[in-house]
Amino acid sequence: KLGKMPTSTDEQGPHPAGDISVLSVEEQVLLNTKRTYEMFAANQGARLHELEGPRKLKMGIKVRDEYSVVKDLPPPTAPAAALARKEPVSKPSKPLVPTMAEAEDAEAKAHLKAQAVSKVHQDTQAAAAGQEDKSGAKVSGGTQVALYKPAGASQALTVRGGRGPTMPKPEWHAPWKLMRVISGHLGWVRCVAVEPGNEWFVTGAGDRTLKIWDLASGDLKLTLTGHISPVRGIAISDRHPYMFTVGEDKLVKCWDLETNKVIKHYHGHLSGVYCCSLHPTLDVLCTGGRDSAVRVWDIRRKEQIFCLSGHKDTIGSLCTQATDPQIVSGSHDSTIKLWDLAAGKAYSTLTHHKKSVRSVALHPSKYLFASASADNIKQWKCPEGTFMKNVECPRAIINCLAINHDDVFVAGQDNGSMQFFDWKTGYNFHNEKTIVQPGSLESEAGIYAMTFDKTGTRLITCEADKTIKIWKEDENATPQTHPVDWKAAAPGTEKRW
Repeated sequence: KLGKMPTSTDEQGPHPAGDISVLSVEEQVLLNTKRTYEMFAANQGARLHELEGPRKLKMGIKVRDEYSVVKDLPPPTAPAAALARKEPVSKPSKPLVPTMAEAEDAEAKAHLKAQAVSKVHQDTQAAAAGQEDKSGAKVSGGTQVALYKPAGASQALTVRGGRGPTMPKPEWHAPWKLMRVISGHLGWVRCVAVEPGNEWFVTGAGDRTLKIWDLASGDLKLTLTGHISPVRGIAISDRHPYMFTVGEDKLVKCWDLETNKVIKHYHGHLSGVYCCSLHPTLDVLCTGGRDSAVRVWDIRRKEQIFCLSGHKDTIGSLCTQATDPQIVSGSHDSTIKLWDLAAGKAYSTLTHHKKSVRSVALHPSKYLFASASADNIKQWKCPEGTFMKNVECPRAIINCLAINHDDVFVAGQDNGSMQFFDWKTGYNFHNEKTIVQPGSLESEAGIYAMTFDKTGTRLITCEADKTIKIWKEDENATPQTHPVDWKAAAPGTEKRW
């Protein structure tokens, strides 16, 4: 309630009642509030007066814009087949703004619109049961009747055959099972690479060593030493007898596979190097790490060509390809950058992820790539980096991705779980949970790196329990024993970003 203000000279003292300049600020605010309340209190709940003429004009314009196509429908008693064959009737053009007489008449006709449309629907369904069109084709229950047509087109009902767009069904893939467990490293196994001839593969671990294993038998062939910190990335050239390794010791080494010795060093990184990738057609090596820069090296002259800066945090994954974007980098600042190798700068930055991007993988046969973060997996289209779709997976840190030619792509997580997806639809057709070797903790079940061999039939995973596991498809599985249990998401329910 509002307080009572003094109104006489006796209450105010020596000051006159009409002079408010001598009042305090609080008294003036209270006085103005009281006068405002008395002015508008009587009309507080009253509605604004609406003129009848403008209201009818507004209603006429709305009816003309929204219901002009269905306002003057043919008689509802006519058969639907006859309506479908009816020729359009030419009518004189009407002005955009109706007159007052039309506005009054439009308001009276507006409430008949719903009844007319409902009647036409009923007649159409009754006629569709047995009617035939001019071509002799019977109108089936799956026909579509178009009630809306653009302005200027025929107002007769149009009957279209066929079905609407449908989601593609996932391709059947056999589930995968564990084939072999290889033990030999003394630390977390952080990286893996398969040589082009598909005879052996190399792993790098936290014990600062590189081990070369026979792919067919799983036997250890060679151990290489030289790094003084954990090895984080390996790249094997398919055009030269060279292998490149990077580690947390800031070193980038080039190994001669004919002599098994280091022949070159590439100096320039300011902190640990976490990933590397060789260009498929150029003699160029790309590396990235904690200094938030992608460095491009000439492998022949040991010189740095570019230092691609722009990321604001550690670069966790790199991919290179012969066409644009020739370099794709994923960073812990939750962004992905597409780099123009000729200009030496990024031409696109993808900011859809909300968490650190720890893995980026190129599709081996399609012009597409995928990125993994703790929020979800996203698929992209080259060269612009157009977002295609999300692939939902359990909420966990995804450390690695792998894709083969059969459109199977796998995500390895920090809790030891693996999800197998169909690339086209994102259908999760199989899940695996790795088992730690005896003597290891349950928390050491993380998967740090994975890759398919050159045939795509073997999956190699590097894990935190110091083992290397090889997986293969279950040869006894059939579509009957492992059917596809997939339901398409309703339109509008899938996540856009």
